[in-house]
Amino acid sequence: LPMAFRDVNARRHIGLQQLSSLASTGRTFLGPLKSHKFIVDESTNQSTLICSAVRLIESLDLTSAAGQLLNEAIQAQNKEFKTGMSTLLFLVGAWSNAVVECLQQNVPVSAVVSVMSEGLNSCCERVQCLQISIHDVKKELCSSRVRPNTFERKASQVGCDSLLNSQDLVYFQKHISAPEVIPVSSFSHQGDDCRFNKGLVSPLVDFGSAASLVKPTGDRSSSGIPRSCVVASSCIKQKLTHSRHFSTSGKSHFSSQQGNFQEYLLRPSADPCESCDLGHLAMALNRGNQTGVKLLQSIAAYQQERAECRGFSQLNITEIVTCSLLGLPESYSCVSQGFVTLVSPEQATVIKHFKDKPLRILLVDGDLTEQYRHLGFNRPHNVRTILEHPNLEGGRAGDTWLSRMLDILVDFEVNLVLVKGSVCKNLLDGCTASRILVVGPVPRDVLCAFGEATGAQPVTYLSQLNPSCVGQGAQAGLWEASDGRAMDLGELVPVRINVRGIPLLTAVLTTTVASKVQLLEDQFWTSVYRLHHALKDGKVFPGGGAVELLCLSHIQVLTEQPVRPAKAGKEFPGAWLAAPVAEYKSLVLQALASGWKQYLSVIMCNMAKAPSELEACALVDRHLKKAADCGSPSAFILESFRRGDVLGGGSGPFTDHGEDFKVYDNVAAKTEAWRRALDLVLLVLQTDAEIITGPRRNELLNSPVSSEFMFL
Repeated sequence: LPMAFRDVNARRHIGLQQLSSLASTGRTFLGPLKSHKFIVDESTNQSTLICSAVRLIESLDLTSAAGQLLNEAIQAQNKEFKTGMSTLLFLVGAWSNAVVECLQQNVPVSAVVSVMSEGLNSCCERVQCLQISIHDVKKELCSSRVRPNTFERKASQVGCDSLLNSQDLVYFQKHISAPEVIPVSSFSHQGDDCRFNKGLVSPLVDFGSAASLVKPTGDRSSSGIPRSCVVASSCIKQKLTHSRHFSTSGKSHFSSQQGNFQEYLLRPSADPCESCDLGHLAMALNRGNQTGVKLLQSIAAYQQERAECRGFSQLNITEIVTCSLLGLPESYSCVSQGFVTLVSPEQATVIKHFKDKPLRILLVDGDLTEQYRHLGFNRPHNVRTILEHPNLEGGRAGDTWLSRMLDILVDFEVNLVLVKGSVCKNLLDGCTASRILVVGPVPRDVLCAFGEATGAQPVTYLSQLNPSCVGQGAQAGLWEASDGRAMDLGELVPVRINVRGIPLLTAVLTTTVASKVQLLEDQFWTSVYRLHHALKDGKVFPGGGAVELLCLSHIQVLTEQPVRPAKAGKEFPGAWLAAPVAEYKSLVLQALASGWKQYLSVIMCNMAKAPSELEACALVDRHLKKAADCGSPSAFILESFRRGDVLGGGSGPFTDHGEDFKVYDNVAAKTEAWRRALDLVLLVLQTDAEIITGPRRNELLNSPVSSEFMFL
């Protein structure tokens, strides 16, 4: 087999240089104040706005072996944590450069691998003392709520405006100011009564429809507030003065009445630490992503209310879906109960005929096509299928299957079909003509949620349908914006499918810029998974560079320690490695530390806390000296974090507002990003050759780099 062979383990190591070059493109993604990038598709001239390492790597040319390994590492981090990819990408580049410098100083590869691996393991063990339990974080966040500050007032205004615009507030103020109890009969019974057993209104009864929250006295039409949520407006007297969401002190009479209604809508439960801790924790874990955090805070508050009945305090990400709407301002972003999706105008016409009537729902766990077969289906061996369903009447192929499927749906009086996979276009048109709404593809979690709420049992083929598989009680209607208008976005129309008691929530992400659709969705899910993993781990790291600063301090200690006697089979492959390790230990550990120092420096520059990386490095060195002089670096760093002054520039991007708002980092995601980054660098370091086979060999033969290859 013809091959091209290239020696890559020279002192300039080609693979490490490729990693460094690829990683350098993501420097601006570090920190809370990210700089976005435009990705332009030359074939279509379409552009996309990104600010994540995952989208960046998907857009780069990764023909090299090192690039493909980098992609695998980032995809693995994304699949497991959905966060930490930018950290991984940056450290891959920083440590690749550091290792290349070691090679240029004739440090043996074995010494680099041994010392850096042992150094990272030691640092991961050392930073465990900085871990803070979620319970302690909740107490800290709740205690900080006692004194309102500038940021809380600013966040309250932004958070309110994002969910209810000024027209909604005027409407609500007009009808709630009268001391009249709203009749219970004017509300539909959506949701579990135990969800709001304290008589509190859910923050997310339906932010998609203003009219679904409160109706005029004479209007007895359906609304979105459960029976147990009805509260007399005359009872709302106490103002919420210490909430980060709604602080009404010092405002006009109209603003005061708005504050009263806002308290009515988002009043916390009796125990403040239990009612808003997830919302505050979400804010502390997600810096620089205000829109996604506000939606997540609403979802967390909703799920906390349900958790009192279920005894489950974790954030349930299986009950969260997203729907991106192009054409509306971002201020229309909200959270709606049920499933919000986009359908064609013809299907929207079918929904208008449903109005408020309960629908019979069917769930299809697969594709709704004639050729679909379930996973694991085995056709008979040595048999060639010419025609699976012969048409004896001479009609067109597929007509028989199409009419049979329509007959099944009509016979069982199915109104709504949710399909996990794709749907046959002809069947979709036929169902629309028969006033049957077919929606697909639908996420599996959505199918499960509707199955539990309606009693529907998923089927793989329509031929399996029987009366017990059809669910009852679903409702479908046009999704309405916060001003109460049903939206028609041209080719697609947003609709909302709901059922009583369903825990499913849809984060509706709106924007008028097509290139930001994917960006907003990525930012929202990053916020969700950061909170999810924090609750799952039960602990967090202090943010603002505290963990990296302790790693740098610990490496200084390791550098001064003598090399321990090597034990074959444990720390090193053999005792003969002790000599080179002792000789190069200090140099290699400094290379490891340079990655974290560059990490902190770039973040400080991205946040405009330092004019240059050089001055940022000097600031880091000064804090390292203070930590060393203190005698206990970890105690010094924790105390600096409590003061909100880890690196002399505050603990987050909100320090300009004059408050001590603290930020936190995920434990497992951060440390795993470190390990994956170093493992990738050391893996590429230990490769000694690049062998290329196939047709690309002939291309290399005529390329300018052909001198680097040996052709066999």
